[in-house]
Amino acid sequence: MAEQQARRGGDVARTVGRVGLGAVLAFAGTSHLTFAREEFRAQVPPWVPLDEDLVVLGSGVVEIALGTALAVAPARHRAAVGWVAAAFFVAVFPGNVSQYLTHTDAFGLDTDAKRLARLPFQGGLVAWSLWSTGAWRAWRGRRRR
Repeated sequence: MAEQQARRGGDVARTVGRVGLGAVLAFAGTSHLTFAREEFRAQVPPWVPLDEDLVVLGSGVVEIALGTALAVAPARHRAAVGWVAAAFFVAVFPGNVSQYLTHTDAFGLDTDAKRLARLPFQGGLVAWSLWSTGAWRAWRGRRRR
């Protein structure tokens, strides 16, 4: 009985985490398309061979879609959505690194120390994606079989 209650509590925490991450992504995606568009343009690495605005708009649309998927995906698809969200966070990480390397101010990150301190948080977003969707647990379960 106690184990079942603990599992239910863990499921509630994962659900809150998953929906919360979905809300964060949907908000960030909306900000890409509206009020923070210029700030996000500052994060597009100079070596990306696409128009900065196109990259910002495209990533905003992807963030809105991922945020929505995290919040509403049926249980059988949540692990896949978690892996896609984690891959997205890995894919945009070079933009964060570029902001540090090019000393670009955006989002209040106006010193190299602040820009550098931000970098490890991307790993937290990857972990949040995998944990809250059960993707990591599902992968570990498959490996054990």
